[in-house]
Amino acid sequence: QVQLVESGGGLVQVGGSLRLSCAASGRTHSNYAMGWFRQAPGKERDFVAAISWSSGSSTYADSLKGRFTISRDTAKNTVYLQMNSLKPEDTAVYYCAAKTGSSRPQRHDDYSRWGQGTRVTVSS
Repeated sequence: QVQLVESGGGLVQVGGSLRLSCAASGRTHSNYAMGWFRQAPGKERDFVAAISWSSGSSTYADSLKGRFTISRDTAKNTVYLQMNSLKPEDTAVYYCAAKTGSSRPQRHDDYSRWGQGTRVTVSS
């Protein structure tokens, strides 16, 4: 099984930046995709971005294009989420997720492995 551990969350002011990391360990292989989701208090878990591990192709939530960037380091088995120009509405717990296959769906039900989440708070 793949284990996912997120890090990098914290408190940041409006307009600031954060980079989240998600380290994958265990039975990893090249034919999978990883995604980032977020969940604000009282709301559903929303798709943020996903990346195909082998090709590096990525998909973003339309509302976040241009501010967020997903990337991966294959040598470190780590995926990153660079978040810029942060807004109060970006405040949420951010989760890393993984699925077999290279497709990058936006439904959280399509991902089988999840990290514990890392909290991001954007203060105004």
